[in-house]
This record gives sequence, structure tokens and C-alpha cells, in this order.
Amino acid sequence: MPKYQCDVCGYIYDPEVGDSEGGIEPGTPFDRLPDDWVCPICGADKTHFNHFTG
Repeated sequence: MPKYQCDVCGYIYDPEVGDSEGGIEPGTPFDRLPDDWVCPICGADKTHFNHFTG
């Protein structure tokens, strides 16, 4: 599963890890995140995330 990076703060969403603070279970692909999910670091919405190619 591809990772996504926040273009505001650089946080990387890794689907294999999920987002425990946001209630997102490991194994949740980015496109299955709730519409109201935000970056756990800076609060940016999903539109500020792009494929991480690093």
C-alpha cells in the first residue's frame, strides 16, 4: 500500500501503521480514511496529502 505525505508539515501516513491517535486501524489504505480525517501533526485535511515516493 502506498504511503502519503502531508505537504504542510511532512507527516507520512503509512497504511500499515494506521493512525492510532485518530482511531485508524493498521491496514487502512489512504483512500479508505474518513472524509473528516486530518493530519495528526498539523491538522491539514486529506487534500494536502500526496503520494510519498521517498
